[in-house]
Amino acid sequence: MGLAETLATLAPKGQATLTNQPGVSDPSPQQISSSPKDGEAGVKGNKGNYGFPGLKGQKGSKGDTCENGTKGDKGDRGDAGEPGVDGEQGDKGEKGDTGEKGYCGEPGGRGAKGERGEGGTKGEKGSKGEMGPEGIQGVDGKQGEKGEQGSKGEKGDLGPAGVTGPSGPKGVSGSKGGRGAPGKKGSRGAKGARGDTAKLLRSAFSAGLSKPFPPPNVPIRFDKILYNDQEDYNPSTGKFNCSVPGAYVFAYHLTVRGRPARVSLVARSRKVAKARETLYGQEIDQASFLTVLKLSAGDQVWLEVARDWNGVYVSAEDDSIFTGFLLYPDVFEILL
Repeated sequence: MGLAETLATLAPKGQATLTNQPGVSDPSPQQISSSPKDGEAGVKGNKGNYGFPGLKGQKGSKGDTCENGTKGDKGDRGDAGEPGVDGEQGDKGEKGDTGEKGYCGEPGGRGAKGERGEGGTKGEKGSKGEMGPEGIQGVDGKQGEKGEQGSKGEKGDLGPAGVTGPSGPKGVSGSKGGRGAPGKKGSRGAKGARGDTAKLLRSAFSAGLSKPFPPPNVPIRFDKILYNDQEDYNPSTGKFNCSVPGAYVFAYHLTVRGRPARVSLVARSRKVAKARETLYGQEIDQASFLTVLKLSAGDQVWLEVARDWNGVYVSAEDDSIFTGFLLYPDVFEILL
């Protein structure tokens, strides 16, 4: 039954149904009918009063979505619904961060005595302890049994001489006996007279040059004597004569000026050492040399310069000196 039919049943008989209700349209003239006994239709009456509200209609179907509609305002929050059914237990969550350290609790009571542990391994031997105090002397033991006889001992020392007996008769002369043992050491004799003092062997000299630029290839005559007590050096020849065999030290300190110098040390007529000093112009320099030679008695030693290399110089301010001395004598050669 529709809404119009429902309203018609509720209206009084002979009264038209209310119009202008929501969802109800005005009846057309063709819809108003009269019974066969009524007369002609009268003039349209005035609009009637509003009728009673109709029953709530059924929920309509969802309309189509409006594409160009605007979104409405958010509605008020609805009342809280009833709690839902408990869900299934979820998976175990990840381990959380370590929490803060809790407060230290009160100490617990003393626990029960534990069981006895297993025996430990045997320890290492300890070090020897200090010697204890001397004990009390024990009682002497019983005398032992007699031992076996020992082996024969070595021959004893000769005993002291007996008392001399009376002289017997002279016997026959025997053969010559062996040499007797040496007698006892005699007493020390008186101190002897003082002997001659051994002569101390010495030999040394030192001489300087008095004129510059000596001639070449001949002994340089160092004629300015500084020391020559043994007179083993001859300033007239410029040669040293060995009188004491042994080891000798020879040295020179020469001033060189204006030209080069080549100096040779000659021993036994042989050049045993050579040295040179290269110098030109008016420059001045020094040349030094030292060596040790073994000489025999009668050997001669001297210095000489080469030709065109005789720049050995001397002046009031500069010296050139030749020196030699005995280091130690050859004792065996002296004794022979």
